[in-house]
Amino acid sequence: MINLIPGKKGTGKTKVLVDSIVKAAEKATGNVVCIERGMKHTYDIPHSVRLVDAEDYAISNYERFYGFVAGLLAGNHDIQEIFVDGILKIGGRDYDELGSMLESIAVLAKDINIVFTVSADVEDLPAKVRAFIK
Repeated sequence: MINLIPGKKGTGKTKVLVDSIVKAAEKATGNVVCIERGMKHTYDIPHSVRLVDAEDYAISNYERFYGFVAGLLAGNHDIQEIFVDGILKIGGRDYDELGSMLESIAVLAKDINIVFTVSADVEDLPAKVRAFIK
């Protein structure tokens, strides 16, 4: 299941995401992963959560991001939840490519909860991206 947390910069998306990560870490029986660009959440999330810096793995577009997530899931069947802060900083502002990547990941990770923050107005997002807003 994929869920997007959209909103302009400064609207509290990251706070909602961090709170969700903390709750997930408390109840998880498997692994929780947080992917971001930079390591700004090092002290905000529990140590049990695997924090991944996208820059360390040269993830610079949605195709690479998809491959990275596929590799994570292939290598660790215990991952229950993945949180991604600032997907547009990782993959770029091509909303159509974002939508295609979300559709691909939805098929790949149908039993995994994946939450993304998206720094954009809901009105600016195409329908195939808005479909993932819960």
